[in-house]
Amino acid sequence: MVKGLKDRVRAKLPVSIAEIGDLERWQVATLGVSVVSNEAARCSEVLSHVASLAGGAHDALVADVATEIVSFGDGGSGIRGGIEQALDRGAFSDAGFDFPAGDEE
Repeated sequence: MVKGLKDRVRAKLPVSIAEIGDLERWQVATLGVSVVSNEAARCSEVLSHVASLAGGAHDALVADVATEIVSFGDGGSGIRGGIEQALDRGAFSDAGFDFPAGDEE
């Protein structure tokens, strides 16, 4: 049931979907879905369509839907941190990673 729903959602929509939560209880499934877009309205539209597909499943009951849209600002200007800042801080130097500065031979 869950695999079929995940396959249908993946086939129809540009999302990542996975079963999360308590995987030992076969009677209950919690699905996590993510979508990336440059417009929050598009994210809402796609996630709403996912909820509709899940609600239309014959052998399932959708008990709850929670949605969170995280905006990173225009052009990603609201992103704090990221790999560039981690490299600037030398965050990986203690971990044994070696990042060459350029094409040195």
